Amino acid sequence: MTTKDQLSEEQLVVFELAGESYGVEISRVQEIDRMQQITVVPRTPAFVEGVINLRGRITPVVDTRTRFGLPKAEVTPLTRIVVVKAGEEWVGLVVDAVSEVLRIPVDSIEPPSAMVTTADSAYLRGIAKLDQRLIILLDLDRVLDKEFQITAMAVA
Repeated sequence: MTTKDQLSEEQLVVFELAGESYGVEISRVQEIDRMQQITVVPRTPAFVEGVINLRGRITPVVDTRTRFGLPKAEVTPLTRIVVVKAGEEWVGLVVDAVSEVLRIPVDSIEPPSAMVTTADSAYLRGIAKLDQRLIILLDLDRVLDKEFQITAMAVA
């Protein structure tokens, strides 16, 4: 049974990347794993780290920092792979740390300003305002869409 409050809230997995907080819908997250050995696959886009064997299923892994044009970072004990659903595929996103699962009111989400939305940042779904904190909400379909990736790389 769904209540009115549940409809006016969104539940997110919040992760950290280069000192900023990002959120993805919890319904799109299959699991959160510690960093593990990634097998490099030749001739893939620069942001694809390679693949991992996730319980018998080969899963591509994306370096989220590279995908967003951020500088590389060392792997730490807090580094995680967030496995998310992208279309019909499961994909691992390497993030600096996973900080929390959070319920946010839908009315706290604003669309990104046209000033910050370019072809390279069209993966932003919105920005959630919580007290003194901002959480960048990602549109996973855009972040991981192959055609969008090719278009974004061509624009860069």
